[in-house]
Amino acid sequence: MNHEKIAVYLMPGMAANPSIFDGIQLDPSIFDVYRLEWFVPLKGMSMQTYAQQMCSFVKHPEPVLIGVSFGGLLVQEMARLIPTKQVIIVSSIKSHKELPKRMLFAKYTKVHKLLPTGLINNVELLAKYAFGETVTKRLALYEKYLSIRDKYYIDWCIEQLVNWKQQNIPKNLVHIQGERDAVFPLVNIQNCTVVKGGTHTMIIHRARWFNENLPTIILQ
Repeated sequence: MNHEKIAVYLMPGMAANPSIFDGIQLDPSIFDVYRLEWFVPLKGMSMQTYAQQMCSFVKHPEPVLIGVSFGGLLVQEMARLIPTKQVIIVSSIKSHKELPKRMLFAKYTKVHKLLPTGLINNVELLAKYAFGETVTKRLALYEKYLSIRDKYYIDWCIEQLVNWKQQNIPKNLVHIQGERDAVFPLVNIQNCTVVKGGTHTMIIHRARWFNENLPTIILQ
């Protein structure tokens, strides 16, 4: 019998650090869990090159990659480069066709280039970009989660997001989406597992659901 544990790599969303996964508890006798972190891309770096560099931090054959929001796009790009057991995206999209209309509008009008990303030290504004929520009441909490305040990085993420054009969805992909996601509304999403009442930040606020369901999803 093979007792080798399953390597699970977690990729947070835009501007977020791995502390968003603090509530996720997977059985250590079955899973080895590793957290990936964003780095500021080099000037002119493509999404594919960024994914290739992120793959260098993956040290196990055929891991499970779990990506949240924009991190969900990145793990799909990584899965083109390395063999994976499974790709799980949370609060994310698996095709440019699932982008909301306002983001498609941004792509064609370039209006996203006018966003005041120079104000990224304003955590409330950054949370609005990253989480789709107004966070006045929970500002201290979000200051903990949103630690990447580099303007070029934020601009790069937005540019990659609105111009992402995935052609082939990974066959081993599982998509988990919140019923009340304000960033990537459910109305635009196809073929996903719906978390009732889940918002774009459900990886934080609905950790119990993930702890109860992720093991089954990974082992199925």
